Amino acid sequence: MNWIKYIPLFVLLFFSSALFAQDANMPEDQIDSMSTDTLYVPTSAIISKQAADSAYINNDFVGAAELYELLLMDGEAADVYYNLGNSYYKSGETARAILNYERALLLEPGNTDIRFNLEMARAKAVDKVEEVPEIFFVSWTKSLINTQSADSWAICGIVFFVLLIVAAYFYIFSRKVVIKKIGFFGGLVCLCVVILANVFAAQQKRHLLERNSAIIVQPSVTVRSTPSDSGTSLFVLHEGRKVDLKDNSMKGWKEIRLEDGKVGWVPAAAIEVI
Repeated sequence: MNWIKYIPLFVLLFFSSALFAQDANMPEDQIDSMSTDTLYVPTSAIISKQAADSAYINNDFVGAAELYELLLMDGEAADVYYNLGNSYYKSGETARAILNYERALLLEPGNTDIRFNLEMARAKAVDKVEEVPEIFFVSWTKSLINTQSADSWAICGIVFFVLLIVAAYFYIFSRKVVIKKIGFFGGLVCLCVVILANVFAAQQKRHLLERNSAIIVQPSVTVRSTPSDSGTSLFVLHEGRKVDLKDNSMKGWKEIRLEDGKVGWVPAAAIEVI
């Protein structure tokens, strides 16, 4: 039968989607962004989560931050990072608020609450970051990718792969021309979504695993030309500034890069990796 020749293609597409779905399963727990919802954590940590929420509600932001930090020792979770960022923001530690909002956003890139609070915290930072203009298509693509996490894109890929199989079935076996056309063009759309979803899932996973950005956590730090206190002073950065890590190989010093292309070295203690 003619449809038999399509079997290898279906099998290849299925295993491709399944592979991306498996790879996109991150070690971090995926949870809702509600600040007081119960999340999937070990039973031993549930009491700590409740205690941290209670401390936050009672305006004990320092105590809440300490409890959320302990809770994160059991594993990363977006709403815990979010609440931790809120606790630091309320206690006046802007840099650590930004750091934890950024970490929460890595796990839940489409969460508008996290993004809004991050922008509020950034507004309090001393160094104002000017966005580098991008081509509209590039900016739009990044925004689209960031609407979902790696897991969500992987699930989307699997769902549309199943729809692709259904469309192929109607195209191959239906005797009606209209149904064949629907199956053919519907299958093309599903195939495109499967490919894009897998690419987006891989992109989100890469961002999550590489962790090549950091936040300045000291009140101010002098960026030097060489990894040494005797190096030439280039410029000064203040707490809360986000930087990219260019060279992360040295233990005591890290080479950083700014949006405008400036590079330099800072002590490792002055930054914390997102």
